[in-house]
Amino acid sequence: MIDPLGDFRRDKYCGEVSLEDEGKELRLCGWVHRVRNHGGVIFIDLRDREGIVQAVIEEKTSPDVYERADRVRPEWVIGIKGRVRRRPEGTENPKLKTGYVEVLVSELRVFNTSETPPFPVEEETQVGEELKLRYRYIDLRRFSMKENILFRHRFYQAVREYLVREGFVEIETPFLTKSTPEGARDFIVPSRLHPGKFYALPQSPQLFKQILMIAGFDKYFQIVKCFRDEDLRADRQPEFTQIDYEMSFVKEEDVMDVAEGLVAHLFRELLGVELKRPFERLSYSEVMERYGTDKPDRRFGLELIDLTDIFKNTEFKVFRSVIDRGGIIKAINFKRSNLSRKEIDELTKFVQKLGAKGLAWIKVEAGKLVSPIVKFFSQEETDSLLKRTDAREGDVIFFSADSKEMVYKILGALRLELARRYNLLKEDRWDILWVVDFPLMEWDEEEGRFVSLHHPFTAPREEDVEKLRLALKTEDLEEKKALVHSVRARAYDLVLNGEEIGGGSIRIHTTDLQEVVFKLLNIGELEAQEKFGFLLEALKFGAPPHGGVAFGLDRLVALMRGLDSIRDVIAFPKTQKGICMLTSAPDYVTPKQLKEVHIKVVE
Repeated sequence: MIDPLGDFRRDKYCGEVSLEDEGKELRLCGWVHRVRNHGGVIFIDLRDREGIVQAVIEEKTSPDVYERADRVRPEWVIGIKGRVRRRPEGTENPKLKTGYVEVLVSELRVFNTSETPPFPVEEETQVGEELKLRYRYIDLRRFSMKENILFRHRFYQAVREYLVREGFVEIETPFLTKSTPEGARDFIVPSRLHPGKFYALPQSPQLFKQILMIAGFDKYFQIVKCFRDEDLRADRQPEFTQIDYEMSFVKEEDVMDVAEGLVAHLFRELLGVELKRPFERLSYSEVMERYGTDKPDRRFGLELIDLTDIFKNTEFKVFRSVIDRGGIIKAINFKRSNLSRKEIDELTKFVQKLGAKGLAWIKVEAGKLVSPIVKFFSQEETDSLLKRTDAREGDVIFFSADSKEMVYKILGALRLELARRYNLLKEDRWDILWVVDFPLMEWDEEEGRFVSLHHPFTAPREEDVEKLRLALKTEDLEEKKALVHSVRARAYDLVLNGEEIGGGSIRIHTTDLQEVVFKLLNIGELEAQEKFGFLLEALKFGAPPHGGVAFGLDRLVALMRGLDSIRDVIAFPKTQKGICMLTSAPDYVTPKQLKEVHIKVVE
């Protein structure tokens, strides 16, 4: 085979050519971005990873090169050799890094031609996502996509730079491991050598990193692929990447301090933004009360206002029946919004899709309260409502009256919808905070048992440990629930602009406490041994106090790039149905392959 390059070797990237190269003869390689024939002069915009440079081919100077250039089409792969010169005055393009120079071509080589792409390599390309994912290698040629991937590359290097400087050791953990389904479903892998047995792809390196602490590697980290077989959204993929680290002989403040330092380092190095430290900390109960969610976006107001006490003796039956059932009443004051009835109806339909029966509202209009429900309120209730919500002309107050969980769900979603619909988000603001003091467990009515709010290896607050032991001995279910629900976890989540970007905890490091937690989670001794026996055994051999954090790398990169979907920062993502459009995975395998791994497919 003939070497297509021969003696041709590029001297630098197209996007790096500058006025410092004026007068130099350079060899450049790349893809033809655009061709313009002005009769006697052909302009070729040559593109590579770093950008575009303008190549000029003059017929009078190089007629043979001109003839070859006239046949060149977009996305052909070519090399050029020529002298760098300053662009004529008035033709500069300050929007390009190379906008003050051009290359007068004396030699042109075609390394490969290209069929017409399925869509133009332009930023304003309007094409369906599935088509872009099918031809991802074309989509990745667009500058915004290329910069997303290069930003991710720089992100990786900055993470490693910071953690290595802090004394962490990068250690890889296995991809083929044991299935321990807690939470999301595992991806399972059949074993050819062990009929009927399966590996699982890890949902996280949780157990291995705890064992590394027991092994004495007191500061571990890795940038690791994780896998969860779950329903997908814009911020979910079946395979995703975590920044994972664990530390020994630490308390919450130590782990959180490293996390803050890492995030601040990333923002400083990659965005030139200085984040104020220490990051604010709010308790789980406070963020739920104020925002209806444990990952609040505080870049706009619209905090939830508690009105339960105002209506505790109300004659309004709808509110009274909720309070009598132990529910709550909260409101949002959308100040000076002057919403129309049509807009209010649209918002009512929005919350009904979430399970709300409706959406009560009051509008302050021309000095009066306009609403179907005002007539049911006493003057005292109306006065207290106006004072509590600070209602003024043009305000619209939205109410939710239901169980605490439903009110949080409805109003938490409504405030975000209002922010999206009416452009309340401040794009240039970074709102970052820790959410702490989570409950350790919650009761799952459907399963009829306690479940971990984070994972079953999270340690309870030291002062709450005895409550767990007491709950284990308590027969009465309501007493047991009250005890368990009062136990706080030594857990912490980091939230950025309403998105959880990381979370972790101090881990349980003694066998007896881990067994207490397993029992309360209805994980019996046999099940615990089957799923986690290797960890329980390891805990018997001198486990140090330890804790850590896992960051969602894809999500953090997308937020820093100002993107809505993590698919835009992953080179080869799956669709929302978990399909790789490029390779058509998942796909069928041959009967021979199935036989080798002892699998029969049931139609």
